[in-house]
Amino acid sequence: MAGRTTGRGLEGRHRLIAVACLGFIAAMVGVAYASVPLYAMFCSLTGFGGATRVASGGPAPTPVERSMEIRFDANVAPGLPWAFRPVQRAMSVKIGETSLAHYEADNNAPAETRANATYNVTPAQAGAYFVKLQCFCFEEQALSAGERLDMPVVFYIDPAILDDPDLKGLKTITLSYTFFPSKAPAKPVARVEGIGEAKGGKPL
Repeated sequence: MAGRTTGRGLEGRHRLIAVACLGFIAAMVGVAYASVPLYAMFCSLTGFGGATRVASGGPAPTPVERSMEIRFDANVAPGLPWAFRPVQRAMSVKIGETSLAHYEADNNAPAETRANATYNVTPAQAGAYFVKLQCFCFEEQALSAGERLDMPVVFYIDPAILDDPDLKGLKTITLSYTFFPSKAPAKPVARVEGIGEAKGGKPL
């Protein structure tokens, strides 16, 4: 009869709706997975949420006379048998000057363990001006049973921070790391070697 949908027609329509729903779900899952690296990239480029910037090359800016205190914080997530700490709790650096700091990690497990570090700075607005040139947090780290690893961080504070009206009175930035157990398959690990010495020839 005209105007009445047949059983076969309804079945076809239901299949079309089901396929559309499955396609939508698959697209949302893909977006969810893609959003993680995209969000991380956005944060590293802009300093959003306290994430630091990563220099892509080129010379560091010319230092200015004003100095700022950088404090260092270290944390280990549950399930990772590491002792992790900054070698130096704080240091004074000239804004725009390339500086070197060190962290240390000990593996207290009877076997090799691997981990990745997340990082941010406080206050969060300062992340846009905290620029890393080299950092152990860029790669997965592996420690053998009982091994201790020295992990340097090379960075500078962008002098543009002096032009930010919200950070005019800022005197201290805290750089914080948290190591999490690695869930990635085992692979060769690129380790960061020591960079050098601080001013005056004294190790940091």
